[in-house]
Amino acid sequence: MSKIEIKDTTGKKVSDKDLSPEVFGIEPNVHVMHHVVKSQNAMLRQGTHATKTRGMVSGGGKKPWRQKGTGRARQGSIRSSQWVGGGTVFGPSPRNYAFRVNKKVVKLAMRSALSAKVNDNELVIVDKFSFDKPSTKEAVKVLKALGVEGKVCIVIAEDDLNTYLSFRNIPGVIVMNTQEANTYDLLDNTSLVLTEEAASRLEEVLA
Repeated sequence: MSKIEIKDTTGKKVSDKDLSPEVFGIEPNVHVMHHVVKSQNAMLRQGTHATKTRGMVSGGGKKPWRQKGTGRARQGSIRSSQWVGGGTVFGPSPRNYAFRVNKKVVKLAMRSALSAKVNDNELVIVDKFSFDKPSTKEAVKVLKALGVEGKVCIVIAEDDLNTYLSFRNIPGVIVMNTQEANTYDLLDNTSLVLTEEAASRLEEVLA
């Protein structure tokens, strides 16, 4: 069982936390993480792309010219695909790109993502955030004190409105609660910041 420092909002160490080896100490499964992230991205696709076939474009009811005797290639309709303004052959049509992933696979992917963050020393645990009122300026100071920069993902245990409003306008920072945590957002950052309560909640859900 590995340990990690728990810091306060000033960046000072307040205690140590024993991380669950079942959640934060497994061998990251790259294939599973890729599969789940691919599924998440697929569900974000609208799938509203469409083209018109020759049966959907207007015009073309009459044969352009007679079949024989003109010296030109035979044509049946000016809405055929070889004509300018004609229909599209084998074009995209509206579809749903989503595909199902088993819950066990999703949990394994999240455990792998958290373990990868621990291995890369990109995990920071804070005892708690205590904003009396929303303040982006104070939130920036907290991130600077914690020594995190670039793209940051912050996970809190509950819907703390003041914390959410304080961090949400900082470029490159995404804040969410444990129910919203997902493999893509846990991976797509340079630093992952968890509150102590959020870390414990994730251990309960994913263990």
